[in-house]
Parts: sequence; C-alpha cells; structure tokens
Amino acid sequence: MRKLICLLVALVALTSFAPKHVTTIFIIGDSTAAKKDLSKGTPERGWGMALQEYFDSTFIRVDNHAVNGRSSKSFITEGRWDKVLSLIKPGDYVIIQFGHNDEKPQPERHTDPGSTFDYNLSKFVRETREKGGIPVIMNPVARRNFAVKAVKNDDDEALRNTTFADGAQIVEGDSLVDTHMLYAVAPREVAQRMNAHFVDANRITTQLEQSLGVEGSKKIHMWYKPGEIASIPQGRQDNTHYNIYGAHVVAGLLADALTEEIPLLKKYQLKVEK
Repeated sequence: MRKLICLLVALVALTSFAPKHVTTIFIIGDSTAAKKDLSKGTPERGWGMALQEYFDSTFIRVDNHAVNGRSSKSFITEGRWDKVLSLIKPGDYVIIQFGHNDEKPQPERHTDPGSTFDYNLSKFVRETREKGGIPVIMNPVARRNFAVKAVKNDDDEALRNTTFADGAQIVEGDSLVDTHMLYAVAPREVAQRMNAHFVDANRITTQLEQSLGVEGSKKIHMWYKPGEIASIPQGRQDNTHYNIYGAHVVAGLLADALTEEIPLLKKYQLKVEK
C-alpha cells in the first residue's frame, strides 16, 4: 500500500510538471491584420496584433504572419506561405484572409475572383490540411467607405503617405458602400466547396462600420487631425487601416465569430473589456 501511495504521488507530480499542449493559430493576410513597425510611434495596428488578448496564451498561441501590401499571390511568390507551412503542426489553425490587395491592378499582386484568387485560397486550404492543420477562411474586412462618389484606390499602402488635408475634399453620405464585391464572395464559395471553416469578416465589419456611423467609424481607423499624433504631425484620413482601439474592437468581434464557428476554441477564449 505504501509503495502504491508513493507511486500515485509521483504520477501526480509528473503530471503537474508536464508541459501543456499549445495550439497555434497562424494568421496569413494583408495590412488589415498585419504586425506593424512600432519603432516610430505609429498608432496603426492590424487586428491580428490584438487577437492573442482574446485567447488564453497557456493553451493558444497566435502567430501572425500577415504582411502589409500582400495579396494571396504575392504571399506565395515571396515564399511567405512556404515559411508558414513549415511551422504548421497537426491540430494548428491557419486563418486565411486576403482580398484587399488581390483587387489591385499591379500584376505581381492581382488575382481574379472565380479564378486565380480562388485557386490560391484553395491551395492554402489544401496544403494546411496536408500538414494536419485546420484552415479557416475569412473574407476581407470592410473599408470605411461612406463616399458619395467612388474614390479610386489603387494602393492602400499609399494612404500612409497622405495627410489629413488630402482627404478633405471627399463628400460622405450615411450609407457604407462596399468596395470588395466578388472578392468578399469568393472566399465563402471556396470554403463551401472545400468544406472548410468560414468566418464572414466582411459582414461583421460592415455591420460595425455602419453601426458606428460616419463620425463614429473614424474612431477605429487612422483618422487624426494635424498635431493630434506626434508621429503623423500633418494628420491622416485613412479609411482602410485600424488604430489601436479599432484593432482591438475588430479582433474581439472576430474572436467571437471564430469560437462560434469552432466551438472547441471557446473554452480558451478570454473576455476582454474594450
């Protein structure tokens, strides 16, 4: 009996010190999710930078590989997908969110929905599964586009070079206008065809922007008047990229949607006051 008790005590001790299994949630995508260079004091954030705060890091680790300016095409051709693929372990998740830059005309980034865009999304899904991972497709988050007259936007990255005065001439109405069209539809269709998890980030953020309204929605984006932020002294009107507050709000909403889609993750979700 004494030996049995000692054995049980030893087993409990070993179990207590055994390393816990950590599941990784990888993020691949563009600047709306990406990590930012914070060395110059910018308040710009990608929603992927805030996602870890909504999951218990003891069990869930968020590894954000989203990069400014990348499309599904350039993320592959630059070797970024191969790097992520080499890190995926069985049971890990890969959030796949592209579209903003696939829309752009530059040949090194452009893809077409129903064709090359779908092919790249399918590749991410297929190769994630081959590594034992679980793919989660998200469509692109909405832009804050209340413009009465359509604004030409060939490069979201160029918005960082604008000032507050550059946007002064834009006339806005009360209704949010979609800018993604089929690029928001194709990810859902790929997910359906491949029986993959899907989170409708476009619908979620469209509802957010519309509920906040023309003025309120500025508070989640890089909208700053001259002199308001030291790192951007001339201010900025950027309707694509999130500030610190916006990234946290969007990350919280997407975390909610992710755990609804994948209930297994719900027990690791943290509720955070925004």
